[in-house]
Amino acid sequence: MNNWWKSGSPWIWLNGGAVTLSMIMVFGLLLLILVRGFGTFWPHPVLQSSYQLPGAAPVPVIGELRRSESLTAQAMREAGVAIPEDRLLVTRHLIKMGNRDVTGKDFGYFIDDFMQPWEYPPNVAVLERREWGDFYGMPLHLLEGGNRVAAGERLWPEFQERLQRSNQLFDEIRAIERGAIGRINFAIERVRLDRRKAELRGNLGPDLEAQLAQRLAALQADYKVLETRLNELYAEAARDSIVLQVAGGREVTVRLADIVKAWQPNNMSVPAKVGFYARDFFDFIFGYPREANTEGGIFPAIFGTVTMVLVMSIIVTPFGVLAAIYLREYAKQGPLLRTIRISVYNLAGVPSIVFGVFGLGFFVYFLGGSIDQAFFPEAMPAPTFGTPGLFWASLTLALLTLPVVIVSTEEGLARIPSTIREGSLALGATKGETLWRVVVPLATPAMMTGLILAIARAAGEVAPLMLVGVVKLAPTLPIDGNFPFIHLERKIMHLGFHIYDVGFQSPHAEAAEQLVYATALILVFLIVMLNLSAITIRNHLREKYRAESD
Repeated sequence: MNNWWKSGSPWIWLNGGAVTLSMIMVFGLLLLILVRGFGTFWPHPVLQSSYQLPGAAPVPVIGELRRSESLTAQAMREAGVAIPEDRLLVTRHLIKMGNRDVTGKDFGYFIDDFMQPWEYPPNVAVLERREWGDFYGMPLHLLEGGNRVAAGERLWPEFQERLQRSNQLFDEIRAIERGAIGRINFAIERVRLDRRKAELRGNLGPDLEAQLAQRLAALQADYKVLETRLNELYAEAARDSIVLQVAGGREVTVRLADIVKAWQPNNMSVPAKVGFYARDFFDFIFGYPREANTEGGIFPAIFGTVTMVLVMSIIVTPFGVLAAIYLREYAKQGPLLRTIRISVYNLAGVPSIVFGVFGLGFFVYFLGGSIDQAFFPEAMPAPTFGTPGLFWASLTLALLTLPVVIVSTEEGLARIPSTIREGSLALGATKGETLWRVVVPLATPAMMTGLILAIARAAGEVAPLMLVGVVKLAPTLPIDGNFPFIHLERKIMHLGFHIYDVGFQSPHAEAAEQLVYATALILVFLIVMLNLSAITIRNHLREKYRAESD
């Protein structure tokens, strides 16, 4: 036994066990996110039952089973529920009932002992609405302008056809509002800024005034045309509606213009459910959020995250590499250099929120305010760069990840054999030529390793971004068709902040639970894809320079 301890085998097994346990925990977490995230988009069956507590009237229930859990009977008795004394455990079900505008709540807990046997009626429909969440009910008839046009067997096919037409009208409305009208509003604002700039410079003469008035009149005329078209589309979209019977027998009318999609999960085959799943997942990735981010898609958050990481990478790479080259190749070794290195190492351990506070105070208020006064006086007092935005968020993350890039690059430069440098110098190359044509290319894989670590950390940061540019809902993307096309001053959405907002700030926590898992799954997938791209580039460079050195 003593020889076994002295051989070091226990520590090998201990390390191996720790690594195994860590991998099990990581893969377990990923498996949980995968199951909960991917399960969000599957059309679950809708049950119908009746719930009656002792001494109370029966309550009809229609909805989807979210989860079931077992509780002690004593806890339920303390909550005021009359549970028989011989029961030790009771099962309760969390059911999503929807119809928030009718009943006032989306979810409810129901004790299994007081529920009638569940049924799954084939004609029950689920409507995903643009407001007020999902709606559950039995379709009765279809209305056009208040007149009944379809019922019975003809109802559902006619409803789906008219719903498709309604969604096409909605897409046209959004294209006009976000596209054409957005460009006109942007151009009108440019006219106002040009006028203000000319006033500040004293150049606002009659000719320029007439030119600006002509531009404004043309834009307003175009706006009137689009406004007329929008009114026509809104009137046409409000034509159709459907009447459904909810739990309890009440009839409710829902406009087709308020419905995103509708399905009858109890009447769908497996291939139909798979097709619905694919379409719903596509809409989640490329759609825009609704209902305080608890419904709809996450495309603006994905776009904002990727754009911010790319801008951060463009900023941090040259600064980190140049700083590492100076510290390793040019700086004089001594106490000052050791102090700088210690400061760099310590900078990597500073809490991220501190970087956010620094970015808000220095980048946003100081630099941004100075830029506004120097280059955008016509927009004052409204800030252009003196407010949190994409550029300041990327710059703050670049500062946050700078130590990682510096340390990785320095280690890569230190691993280059001195014989390569000496050989280059012996052949007549200068120190600069040796550095930039021999040493730096060989250290490129190490630089990419630093960038990979920087991307992995930056993509998941949330705390500093809340102060320097990330918001709950950004009305426009940072890239569009308006000059200068990339708007670094705009605020953005971020997947990490989206998860925090939906999971902890949503008024409907149960409704947002599955969306949190789905968004977390996309964030993990996005980080993996960004890292794999950087790893692929690093491996390519490593093989390239290894072949050249051989």
